[in-house]
Amino acid sequence: MAESNHSAVTEFILLGLTDNPELQLIFFCVLLLIYLITVLGNLGLIVLIQVSPQLHTPMYFFLCHLAFVDFYGSSTITPNTLVNTFREIKSVSFYACATQVCSFITFSVWELLMLSVMAYDRYVAICHPLLYVVLMPRKLCIQMVTSSYIYGFLVGFIQAVATFHMAFCGPNVINQFYCDDVPLIALACSDTRVKELMLLAIAGFNVFCSLLIVLISYAFIVFAIIRIHSTVGRQKAFSTCASHLFSITMYYGTLSFMYLQPKSSHSLDKDKFASVFYTVVIPMLNPLIYSLRNWEVKNALRKITEKMYLNKK
Repeated sequence: MAESNHSAVTEFILLGLTDNPELQLIFFCVLLLIYLITVLGNLGLIVLIQVSPQLHTPMYFFLCHLAFVDFYGSSTITPNTLVNTFREIKSVSFYACATQVCSFITFSVWELLMLSVMAYDRYVAICHPLLYVVLMPRKLCIQMVTSSYIYGFLVGFIQAVATFHMAFCGPNVINQFYCDDVPLIALACSDTRVKELMLLAIAGFNVFCSLLIVLISYAFIVFAIIRIHSTVGRQKAFSTCASHLFSITMYYGTLSFMYLQPKSSHSLDKDKFASVFYTVVIPMLNPLIYSLRNWEVKNALRKITEKMYLNKK
């Protein structure tokens, strides 16, 4: 791509989170701790779901893949950010930057799709409980997840190719701690109108469709819960989707803060720290939310722990 458009830029410079040495050490320790929790939490949740027969249901099948997506997304950004923290010049090669853009966009689309699929799963479970097994067979679940992965990768690949097909003649400084599509477009010295239209159309389509699925699913869920006469039944129905609803609120709330506020109120520092929450913190919180608020996950973890303890004896 670099040779085809005669780009003069062979690498990009990331400004990182801060250039204050004291804050750099604090950020490094915090990011390292968050990443370790993210890896242990998400991989631990995946293993727990795989080894616990009582969790072999569509709901936990999708949760397992959400945990993988969060692990993948965090690993796309955080390790490189940790390595760059104490580097005086935080450079990244042209092709490494393209790879990170592709990976990050892929992660973002996967996250949207997984949350949408999980919303539909909760709709079927609460609104059609007697037909749940029939309407959500394992084959369909696998097809939904597989198609989400394929579509997300294609979107990430196409967007990255469109971005790095443009000419970059300098400057090459990105005011961010990772290679992001939007600031890269601002650095291009060729016509960016087609790329900007692509970004707006594809991102708008993905967010609109995923949010529409979530809103329609939860509208039906709310109506179904209202019709339940038993207070215990209402609480049980709500508890099955409370964790997912909290994850959706965090994810779309952050997206709204980053992209829906007026340009006059935009601050690069605010956007940068919103990006930290979006790319680093949320992947850490998701497994904690689903573990701490879900009695089935806690029960499965207790059984595994007791079994390991008895085996040691």
